[in-house]
Amino acid sequence: MIETLLEQSKVKPVKVKKRLKSQSQALKQRSIYVFCPEDKVAFLEKLFSHYDFDAEFNNYELNCFGKKVVCHYGLEYLDQNAREFLVRATEFGAWVEPLISYLDERLGYTEVRLLRSNYFLHQKAFSILSERRNLNFKRIFDIVSALLIFIVTLPIMVIAAILIKFESPGGILYKQKRVGLYNEEFEVIKFRSMRSDAEANGAQWAKKNDSRVTKIGKLIRKTRIDELPQLINVLRGEMSLVGPRPERDVFVSELEKEIPYYRFRHAVKPGVTGLAQVSYPYGASVEDAIWKHKYDVYYIKHYSLLLDVKIVLKTILTVVLGKGN
Repeated sequence: MIETLLEQSKVKPVKVKKRLKSQSQALKQRSIYVFCPEDKVAFLEKLFSHYDFDAEFNNYELNCFGKKVVCHYGLEYLDQNAREFLVRATEFGAWVEPLISYLDERLGYTEVRLLRSNYFLHQKAFSILSERRNLNFKRIFDIVSALLIFIVTLPIMVIAAILIKFESPGGILYKQKRVGLYNEEFEVIKFRSMRSDAEANGAQWAKKNDSRVTKIGKLIRKTRIDELPQLINVLRGEMSLVGPRPERDVFVSELEKEIPYYRFRHAVKPGVTGLAQVSYPYGASVEDAIWKHKYDVYYIKHYSLLLDVKIVLKTILTVVLGKGN
């Protein structure tokens, strides 16, 4: 069937307009064309029902490719004729790329339900992992920014420490083991925002409006002041200013069963703040963890110093306006 359609599409070659000038044009398309194995169509149709643009699947009669966005999914499972069709689409001016890469740019996060191993095998895309220069720049940015923020916020931290001490019994600082770079555990440092017996019954997900949180704890959480002691972790080299938020091993073990490539987030140092924190509201469920993972993977793949600066500025705005959780 595919072979017949391919042949039909070659009967009347159509002259096409110039190739899309930029990816920004591709991102404005209201409808795109997706080519995938037939047994994946229903899955992708369900996925696209949540987007504000449409997709047409496996239209091998398409022969006017100018200004069209053509994506593929499961390319390794398409037969030779289908692959040649995609090459022809590229030749005649279509914007052709893997579906997950296109969605990355259009949505601003990685659709983790489409993740396959080949997504991670393009080293140029993961420059933060393979280019020493980027790692050095990021470390310099971390140290300089952490020192500046520490100096500016020192009076606020002193006041917070006094209030915590007077409100409830227990230590001012709270240390807890979290999973960091390359799955190595370290002790994250925070201002204590919960009662000292908060986990008397074992590890629990933090919740919105958590009854274990003290009155001062609510305030310092909302303004993110409770995270400021992690600047010490940054200066130690255990954390970065920006990166995926560190999680406890007990939750990582649970989440990796539900979320594809969840431990990939440990390819970089965890952050005091991150793209997920400024892009997604507070949540404490597997579904929320999936959404945060979408932003974390996107951040790792598309890292740049400029992106770090934008995230830090958004975080500062969140703190100033008191929009944290």
